[in-house]
Amino acid sequence: MSKPNIIWFVVDQMRGQAMGVNGDPNVFTPNLDNMSIAGTNFPNAVSGYPLCCPFRGSMFTGKYAHNHSVKLHEDRLDPTYETVTDVFNAHDYETIYLGKWHVAGIKESDGRAALQTVPREDRGRFDTWLGYDNNNSQWDCYVHGHEGEQEISHYRLPGYETDCLTDIALERIHARKDSDKPFFMVVSVQPPHTPPLAPAENRNYQAQHLTLRPNVPAKCETRARFNLSGYYAQIENIDANVERLIEGLRAEEMLDDTHVMFFSDHGDQMGSHGRFGKCVPHEESVKVPFMIGGGIPMAYDGQQSGNKPCLINHVDIAPTTLGLCGIDAPAGMEGFDYSHRRTGKNLQQRMQQEPESAYLELIGDRETSYAWRCVITCDGWKYACVRNGDWLMFNLNEDPYEETNLAFHTGYREKRQQLKALLQQWRDSTGDDFPLPAE
Repeated sequence: MSKPNIIWFVVDQMRGQAMGVNGDPNVFTPNLDNMSIAGTNFPNAVSGYPLCCPFRGSMFTGKYAHNHSVKLHEDRLDPTYETVTDVFNAHDYETIYLGKWHVAGIKESDGRAALQTVPREDRGRFDTWLGYDNNNSQWDCYVHGHEGEQEISHYRLPGYETDCLTDIALERIHARKDSDKPFFMVVSVQPPHTPPLAPAENRNYQAQHLTLRPNVPAKCETRARFNLSGYYAQIENIDANVERLIEGLRAEEMLDDTHVMFFSDHGDQMGSHGRFGKCVPHEESVKVPFMIGGGIPMAYDGQQSGNKPCLINHVDIAPTTLGLCGIDAPAGMEGFDYSHRRTGKNLQQRMQQEPESAYLELIGDRETSYAWRCVITCDGWKYACVRNGDWLMFNLNEDPYEETNLAFHTGYREKRQQLKALLQQWRDSTGDDFPLPAE
């Protein structure tokens, strides 16, 4: 096949630390660990907007949330935006979407989103779209959509969501075995999002035996242990389904033609710093897993990168995906193409061009103060501010669990000024209007 296939396996709320290869002492992820070894792992990947809907808007458009229409939870992605799907359609790819969508603008306050119909014009112009806008019940999941011109009515998946969506993906892969047309497929699953439900065969994590991160305060330990026991079970199930997908491609002799990209939209605090959930710039919320595997062999020895850290961000997903296929990203996409980290093409030159930092944001309700901007550098510094006020600053090399906030430490005034200046450069270059604090 002249053009490679692409599969995005997207999970929801899985923090980047929650894999064996990335240092978690509890979770069993042998297949993801193998993907990181045989493929390319990005252990410093970040979510530039740690909230489901805005992240997904950026995932499709390659734009920062302040430059597209999904600025808040449950906002609608304007269907006039050019997306990565449009580019693949224009290059004669078959485009397939399966699972969670969450950019149709459907409000849970209007009734259960999983049972509402996403209008055809809001399905992102995929050839096949079989999914739901949002659903937080992994054993009671409904999908609907279309295949070509045929509409598919709502029906209930017969089992656990991740298992069933992987089943559908495998059926689609098998159906196209003899096709000469490459495909772009998205498998988007809700787990390991709360509630922490998982198949019984994966629930082998005893809460009292788990090793918690040292930044989980004693008052949060009981809840954190219970939630993590289910969270890890969900991740173990995800890991098993990634293996099923890889082996399915292998059985159809399609693995050598396919890039499999595995990533999450954001993480979960799980008690760290006394918090649960996402939406904050702490490592547990903004660090995400990101790997590129599959059977396409790397054209170089991966060690040539020298393990130089790179902060692949949400806006980089679309350009990187297109780069893997030898397709130029549209001018409107604001992210960086990191495909050289997988293919080795112009590796040393491209690594020199990589951004040395990443820009993160939470836009929030403009009537409140709950909004922030953040910059993280490749050399291990993080600075975050709220409107007109300093908030957080950490030296991640010396303080990986972010237990010592240096934002108000007089001894780090010069470093704070440097990071604030860097944040202002990002703000200005991306057309943001967030009011930064004065020194």
